[in-house]
Amino acid sequence: MDVNRKTIFCVDDAVTTLTVAKNTLAGYYNVFTMNSGTRLLKILEKSIPDLILLDVAMPDMNGYEVIKTIKSNKETANIPIIFLTSKSDGESELEGLSLGAIDYIIKPFSPPLLLKRIEVHLLVESQKRELINYNDNLLKMVEYKTRTVVELQNAILKTMAELVEYRDDVTGKHIERTQSYLAILIDALKKRGFYQEEISSWDMELVLQSAQLHDVGKIAISDNILQKNGALTHEEFERVKEHTTFGEKIIEKIKQSTTEQAFLEYARIVAATHHEKWDGSGYPRGLRGEAIPLLGRLMAIVDVYDALISDRPYKKAFTHREAVAVISAGKATQFDPVLVDLFLDVADAFDDIAMRNRANPAGNT
Repeated sequence: MDVNRKTIFCVDDAVTTLTVAKNTLAGYYNVFTMNSGTRLLKILEKSIPDLILLDVAMPDMNGYEVIKTIKSNKETANIPIIFLTSKSDGESELEGLSLGAIDYIIKPFSPPLLLKRIEVHLLVESQKRELINYNDNLLKMVEYKTRTVVELQNAILKTMAELVEYRDDVTGKHIERTQSYLAILIDALKKRGFYQEEISSWDMELVLQSAQLHDVGKIAISDNILQKNGALTHEEFERVKEHTTFGEKIIEKIKQSTTEQAFLEYARIVAATHHEKWDGSGYPRGLRGEAIPLLGRLMAIVDVYDALISDRPYKKAFTHREAVAVISAGKATQFDPVLVDLFLDVADAFDDIAMRNRANPAGNT
């Protein structure tokens, strides 16, 4: 067998047809003849041809039964099949074509016509495969480009978040830790079925990415305030509180210039509402209870926890136990009571992250 040639199976119970077909095609293709549909199906288990010439009227299995079997098997479904038949009525042709045949050739056939019809169909099949390969490669290229763009966006996002952190340099890895804490709380929410209707619509990857921008509004706060070595005055604290509205405005401005709305909406909510309190005493809008978006209520807990266990110019870091006690005391006043109970269940995981960070302050949390 010439490996550079296309392979054709010719199936017919008439020896004359098989002989004429083989004599006609042998100079151009690898030709294998068989006298029944049953034998063809057996051979197809081991070898796949480029094209099949299939007689319609055979005693053991007729051509229609054979093609149904071939097309039902994913390994053989794409083999092009040309029916050979002595019938020339339109109804028979329509039945064969509807079952997946690509053409009909009437017996007895003209050898030159058989050659030309096979040549045309093999060319079409070759072009179809090339198009499929092209589309597959194009899809892979698009996926690669999309992945590259997403990686670039994530890098820009991370750099932007770190820029805020470097300006507010007392926080040290605050952004990364809060992102990790948020993942723990959301995972616990899902497992326990709390607020299921709301979180079922979230894109969790985008939600966790958006947490990085919760303090983005600090870009608009003076270094003299952010990096002050001591407690803030009332006026300075009022200025710091504005980072929530500044962050919201920054994100809204970005939303006007892009079609990517989901991620930015999560980021806007986090930036604007993570300092709201359950009893309505928070800022910037004094929202109360479930009027505060769930994402903001979650972020409030992880943000406060990390602030408590971190050193500040005006205080030493609290221990994990002390931070847990503060959050527990804020149940139903500062924090959503359901989320406080959830936090208490998973607080040890928060401590693990904090301890890893203390052990490796320059690395990832």
